[in-house]
Amino acid sequence: MQIHRPSASRVAGAAFVAAAATAAVIAAPLPAAFATPSANAVISEAYGGGGNSGATLTNDFVELANRSTAAYPLDGYSVQYLPASASASSPWQVTPLTGALPAGGTYLVGEGAGAGGTTALPAADATGSIAMSATAGTVALVKGTTALTCKTAADCTGDADVVDLLGYGTAVVREGGDAPATSNTTSVSRAASLADTDDNAADFTAGTPTPVNSAGDTANGGSGPGPGGPTEPGAFRIHDIQGRTRLSPLKGQSVAGVPGIVTAVRTTGSKGYWIQDPAPDADPATSEGLFVYTGSAAPTVSVGDSVLVSGKVTEYYPSSAAQSVTELGSPVSTTLSTGNALPAPVALDASTIPAAYTPTAGGGSIEGLTLQPSVYSQDFYESIEGMRASVTDARVVGATNGYGEMFVTAKPHENPTRRGGTLYGGYDQQNTGRIEIVSADGTTPVLNVGDELAGTTTGPVDYSDFGGYLLAPSAATTGTAVDKGLKQEVTRKQSRDELALATYNVENLDPTDGDDMFARLAKGVVKNLSSPDIVTLEEIQDDNGATDDGTVSAEATLKKFTAAIVAAGGPRYSWRYVNPVDDKDGGEPGGNIRQVFLFNAKRVSFVDRAAAGDPSTTAVSVVKDRKGQAHLSASPGRIDPASAAWTDSRKPLVGEFVFQGQTVFVIANHFISKGGDDPVHGRYQEPTRSSETQRGLQAAEENAFVKSLLTADPRARIVAAGDLNDFEFSDAVKTLTGNGHDLTDLIDTLPRSERYSYVYDGNSQTLDHILTSPSLTRLDYDVVHINAEFADQASDHDPQVVRIDVKHCGGTSHRPSPHRG
Repeated sequence: MQIHRPSASRVAGAAFVAAAATAAVIAAPLPAAFATPSANAVISEAYGGGGNSGATLTNDFVELANRSTAAYPLDGYSVQYLPASASASSPWQVTPLTGALPAGGTYLVGEGAGAGGTTALPAADATGSIAMSATAGTVALVKGTTALTCKTAADCTGDADVVDLLGYGTAVVREGGDAPATSNTTSVSRAASLADTDDNAADFTAGTPTPVNSAGDTANGGSGPGPGGPTEPGAFRIHDIQGRTRLSPLKGQSVAGVPGIVTAVRTTGSKGYWIQDPAPDADPATSEGLFVYTGSAAPTVSVGDSVLVSGKVTEYYPSSAAQSVTELGSPVSTTLSTGNALPAPVALDASTIPAAYTPTAGGGSIEGLTLQPSVYSQDFYESIEGMRASVTDARVVGATNGYGEMFVTAKPHENPTRRGGTLYGGYDQQNTGRIEIVSADGTTPVLNVGDELAGTTTGPVDYSDFGGYLLAPSAATTGTAVDKGLKQEVTRKQSRDELALATYNVENLDPTDGDDMFARLAKGVVKNLSSPDIVTLEEIQDDNGATDDGTVSAEATLKKFTAAIVAAGGPRYSWRYVNPVDDKDGGEPGGNIRQVFLFNAKRVSFVDRAAAGDPSTTAVSVVKDRKGQAHLSASPGRIDPASAAWTDSRKPLVGEFVFQGQTVFVIANHFISKGGDDPVHGRYQEPTRSSETQRGLQAAEENAFVKSLLTADPRARIVAAGDLNDFEFSDAVKTLTGNGHDLTDLIDTLPRSERYSYVYDGNSQTLDHILTSPSLTRLDYDVVHINAEFADQASDHDPQVVRIDVKHCGGTSHRPSPHRG
């Protein structure tokens, strides 16, 4: 199972990322005391005229900003205030702080209120009652909540607990020279670059107060004319902000009066709106679209409005390895006119999307590379980030999930599967036509793979950590949903002399799951898999699921599941497994997932053989009996559970079965997940697939065990099955099979268009496998598609089954072409 998260939402306060800038160079010494410039938290704005005569805002405030790329903890810190001309007895007034200052973000401290003013501050992150002077005073950010005692600039700047210091007006305590004096209608604020030279006079200017909290909210809700709303176009247009690389050349700077037409509004998740310049430049590398982020406040603009927007240019990273979205944060906008025509969308199809996927940087970041939109598809999408784009008669290649996300293809002839998906066939075979659809208003239709969005679907181009580039249409700009009638597959019943063995990842099944889930999974076993003789199950959790209380037994889970199978008309399966050591096999904390053998005792018998020690920690080995026949030292057993290869991962379960007098060795697998790998669409190219290292070690361990069986008996009948969390072309799977000499990966025997068991980001791919030893030559293999292509899933994996004529296998290396039931 791969963990999935919504693409159109973000944690409050994460909209602002690194806005750090290099401190200005001081050409000559300044005539006053200095502290060490702050590399992270600084005072970014201060205002003492709140509620005074002529003031708009009702409260005084201090705004903090973070110059770094990491959150800055503020628990135990304080903001403190001292009058401009303090006497020896003048106390510092203290407002304690809590929480954290977001990376690249702001933190608002609300202070005393006056009797006047009409506009409240946005929700403050911390609140005090200090009545600050409207014209002059000193503000300090302090590591601690004990009132400072210093009264001179030298003493205060030399205090190790003073993180940053601001003196404005005629303040005696300051860094360098005083920041300008303020008034009832003006504040002092640090430059948009957040440069900290430790000279208040150089670092701060006076202007209209613009308080912003950690969620990005402003005093006017993030949009509307508001204080300081632009009335004339400023110096920069959208293409200047977007630039010719993935990062804005104006990152971290404030821009004013950026003109554009509102093309779409997002009212759910990450709220905001898109604007596009109707007068583009001639450079294909510079986008003409831009997202304006309004935080938790719903936008007040409408599609078709012509606006001028001011705000701070930011790069929002959905995750550490993702690409960024260039945005305007803390926006203030003015609507010039309404009902304007929207710019024509860019058509997405085989003629516009390049066949090559992305440039590379030796595993490093590609953010600084000049975009080549005619060469690479990822550069092409980046060059139209925020702009309107459209797909026509788009086939669905990734079903709608619970987060309202689906994938379509703009290239219908690109690696199609038999059932309407797009096959992922290699690291160097990225499907460039895939594009995610996530509606801006929560109206994504629910469709399966192979269905269609008929007509034209239009929306701005956005980017998400899950799936990469996407279109964000509204209900009015989404094509017509067409159900193409995709059906679940049903495999044939095994014959009397065929051993049917299936594998199924049942996705964290435990007794707390509803009866309907058990019934649906049971139906899959009975109807779709036609009641196999043996089923290897992955992700069977313990008897109380994710409750982390030391429970490891899965008896209640299996009793409920096998009862559901009987209720569905199937056989009463027996089961075998080995309990994991508590919290040592990965998966959901407390869940203790493991592999399990289900078997129909009326058709196949299990050889029970106790381990010499604790079965959870004792390695199974191969032994020979007096007749020279190979057996397992323990059945069920685990392959070398103490090996570092299995750290925080499921240990393979091995069992010895007998079918019509023939011994069959079965290995149930669930290799470590792909969690932690860079996304294929991320900023690091080639992406680092760090999880492959451990899967390679796991594959080597299991291959060594298989070799020991084949050494003891070259004709040993071995079936290895389960979720290997890797592709048929991966190094790990090649290691496990011994490059095809020790085991055959049956997925490779199917027609290419049928080689998948899982759909991720619109790619139909193989994570689940059944592998067989050379002696098993008469078989029939089938991936049974019942989940991965459907919006309504019992699991995110498709099961698969192999039917083997065990008695007549052996003696030849010939393998007939598999056929489907």
